[in-house]
Amino acid sequence: MSDKKKTILIIDDEEDFTFFVKLNLENTGDFVVHTSTDGKEGIEMAKTIKPDLILLDILMPAMHGTDVAERLLQTTATKDIPLIYLTAVVRKEDLEANDGIIGGRKFIAKPISPEDLITEINASLF
Repeated sequence: MSDKKKTILIIDDEEDFTFFVKLNLENTGDFVVHTSTDGKEGIEMAKTIKPDLILLDILMPAMHGTDVAERLLQTTATKDIPLIYLTAVVRKEDLEANDGIIGGRKFIAKPISPEDLITEINASLF
């Protein structure tokens, strides 16, 4: 990986999950990770920090992940940021059959090992 750390934004309402994903990614020394447990806040953070990649949950209480994605796509500052849905809504088997793509979007099924997540992130960034 290059000398420059990649910035990841995780938007997921599960605080424990975001904490551990952040910890695992930052422990590699390759990533700087920001987290938000709220869709609206996550959108504002994306505009401000302009991450290299966004990991987005689908099922969140205040604002559904698909609505967050649509807002990000409609905003000039965030429309080109790669986005991966990281969710328990889909089964790993369904994703494997479709190369992780559903409806033109990249999906990763929870739970996922830190190693597999890093592999997926790197594949999306490079």
